Amino acid sequence: MEVEPPQSLKKPLVVVEKTMMGPGPSNYPQRVIDALGKQVMGHLHKETCEIMDDIKEGIQYIFQTKNEITMCVSASGHGGMDATMCNLLEENDVALFGATGHWGHRAADMAKRYGADVRILESELGKALSVDEIKSAIELHKPVIFFLAHCDSSTGVVQSYLGDIGLICRKHNVIFIVDTVASLGGIDFLMDEWKIDVAYTGSQKCLGAPPGITPISLNDRAMFKITSRKSPVKVYYWDFILIATYWKCFPSEQRIYHHTISVTLLYGLREALAIMAEEGLQSSIRRHTSCSFKLQQGVEKMGLEMFVKLPFHRASTVNAIKVPEGVDWTKVSDYAMNKYKLEISGGLGPTKGKVWRIGLLGLNASSEKVDLVLKILKESIENTSDFIFVDKSKM
Repeated sequence: MEVEPPQSLKKPLVVVEKTMMGPGPSNYPQRVIDALGKQVMGHLHKETCEIMDDIKEGIQYIFQTKNEITMCVSASGHGGMDATMCNLLEENDVALFGATGHWGHRAADMAKRYGADVRILESELGKALSVDEIKSAIELHKPVIFFLAHCDSSTGVVQSYLGDIGLICRKHNVIFIVDTVASLGGIDFLMDEWKIDVAYTGSQKCLGAPPGITPISLNDRAMFKITSRKSPVKVYYWDFILIATYWKCFPSEQRIYHHTISVTLLYGLREALAIMAEEGLQSSIRRHTSCSFKLQQGVEKMGLEMFVKLPFHRASTVNAIKVPEGVDWTKVSDYAMNKYKLEISGGLGPTKGKVWRIGLLGLNASSEKVDLVLKILKESIENTSDFIFVDKSKM
């Protein structure tokens, strides 16, 4: 053989433990770590199928839905987004995307690749879209689908009034798709009550599970759109009917082999959902809200500013802080990581170079972690710039 075994693989695996205070992933609870270390089983073994059934019920709980078609896509949150576009759109379907940051544009890019006629409704940077703006855009464009990110993690904007938007979509026969990757478990979300047709989330954020397995739920309206397609779903791996059959979402149908699911990821997600159920969804949401309020107060006391000006447009899960003039955000983030192994992320897309993003997600949404990140952020700025802190709360 000409290719020798790599020297790097002869060294032991080293994993540095970090405090993950960016927009995700978040640190795992010990129960999730323990679950991930269990031995693998077959992807259609009886015990595996029982774990999948547990997970389905857990997902119905966190989405607050009774949808039969509730399951997971074997991919990251991006996979949930891509699979949704793949299943719900056909050539020349008009697709409208609300953009409160990066993620509306990312979903629109995916939709274009499936041949959709894409229209974008853009908010002012750092603000949510109003119900009237959305209503007018739906009446103008007459789309087949309307997409929104509940929390856009690039800007820290939360999109409220989803129930009102759901009613508008229902009135105009529009499929309403909501990305809850950075919000579910930390911000109120009522899928059925708010008439949301499709929702997916990220396992690695408020849930504190491993990335790579994406909970998703679809109601009858969304499934009718899929079963009424004039053309087959273009990607076999994303086909929701096949995936739903594998997850036994159709009670009269036998499970099929669709793909080899990562049973290890199922273990981790199942335990994360169990932890959420034990705490209670409302308790988790209150905890995230309280921690975000404490963080915002601390930011103001340091003389820094939140990027999202209106408090009711601010997400509690991903908090965007303006980088002051004359401060190099990369030096601050690097200092925090190099000295304390604590992650403070920079901006993404339209906020690149403009903000730091602090995630209060799952295990890391605690009063102690807020105190820690505020202390380290202040020290990091002091040691990398000439910025002078002024307590604006006393002015």
